[in-house]
Amino acid sequence: MLLGLYTIVVVMLLFGLTIFIHELGHFLVAKKFGMKIEAFAIGFGPAIWSRTKDGILYKIGLIPFGGYVALPQMDPNNDPSTSESGEPIPDIEPWKKIPVAVAGAIGNIILAFLIAWIIYMIGKPSQPSERNTIVGFVAEASVEYEQGIRPGHRILTVNDEAVSNWQDILVTAALSAVVTLEVETQTGEIFIAEIPTSDEHMGLRSVWGMAGISYAEVSQLVPNSAAEEAGLQVGDRILELNGQEIFSPTHLSDMVSVLGGETVSIIVRRDGEPLELFVTPAFDEVAGRAIIGIRFNPWAVDYDEVIHPKPLETVLEFSTLIFRVLAALVTPATSGMAASALAGPVFILSSLWDMVQNSFAMALWFTCLLNVNLAVLNLLPIPVLDGGHVVFSLWEVITRRRINARFKTMIMTACWFLLIFAMIFLSFRDVSRLGWFSRPAPQDVEVEESIEE
Repeated sequence: MLLGLYTIVVVMLLFGLTIFIHELGHFLVAKKFGMKIEAFAIGFGPAIWSRTKDGILYKIGLIPFGGYVALPQMDPNNDPSTSESGEPIPDIEPWKKIPVAVAGAIGNIILAFLIAWIIYMIGKPSQPSERNTIVGFVAEASVEYEQGIRPGHRILTVNDEAVSNWQDILVTAALSAVVTLEVETQTGEIFIAEIPTSDEHMGLRSVWGMAGISYAEVSQLVPNSAAEEAGLQVGDRILELNGQEIFSPTHLSDMVSVLGGETVSIIVRRDGEPLELFVTPAFDEVAGRAIIGIRFNPWAVDYDEVIHPKPLETVLEFSTLIFRVLAALVTPATSGMAASALAGPVFILSSLWDMVQNSFAMALWFTCLLNVNLAVLNLLPIPVLDGGHVVFSLWEVITRRRINARFKTMIMTACWFLLIFAMIFLSFRDVSRLGWFSRPAPQDVEVEESIEE
């Protein structure tokens, strides 16, 4: 009971701090410019606390998913007129709206750096890709695969510079159009691979055909699945399948996909000890391949391997991750997979809940990711987001005239409906994934840490 109470308090504090800092950024800059402020709210719905001071309503809403600062002069639907109280609202220069709009994102980035600095000081449990350069996955339709790189290989140098973790690889690759990789196989052989980097994804250069090693740790079992029948349990870390070492959930899924109907050995680590089981992958019509019916824990770490990542590297890594997901969403070949991996507020809070119970440092790490995510997503040029306000304001600055009010109303209303629908859809899918009210989808899937605000 005490653990549950502690978890609730910490989750609400960390999630609430993220929203508070975002809205505080808008509030402070708007106040600096002398703008009309009607309300400062954290959460939505009925107020559980409220107070009016200097004409501003401060309140905390019952539903904690978000917040707002009511700025009538920022509302693209409103022409200069009067506030709800009937007081005249003076017009403001369009350029002033831009710093007000981006101030929320800046606040989240500042908080992200502060949290990253705390993580650097206290350390955090680590994923294997944060400690080594072993390849966890290689896409078959990639240059990396063509040049002989396979899961289990180790990257020794990038452009003749020694690398010690996957972040080193990404940082070095971002500076070159072509990278020279010195690769060591599992048998100790060394070869050179010339890999062109791609800047098609939001202008961010990287080697997109491979990823670092990660743990295939079971987070959920499909009822009556091959995995359940084999005796796998939540928390098992899969080490080998059919005599081959596993280097990532995607690697495991690829191996399982060609083993339909064949009973093979699967070795897991349970309670610190290896355990051999036998599983028979079955073809699934929905997935279009053989599966064993598990979901993986995307946050699997070693709690006895503490690292101290540099703050700038942490924030850059999270930014890279978010841009990769956004790029995948607008790329036809990967848009379906990226969309299926998106998560909503239910999954965010559930993940934060799990991390608080396991490690406060991991909860801070996730909150840092959440802040970077919130900053980037809110600056997208979508009318209902902060980036939309920037676009409207830039139009006024450049053309020196307002956008047609009817057009603004139509596009804002449409985007609001789409955003609300997306949040409802993602929330229901989160509930299904977590298996709260329905059985999980019959797939072997790693739920990626992509977050929607």
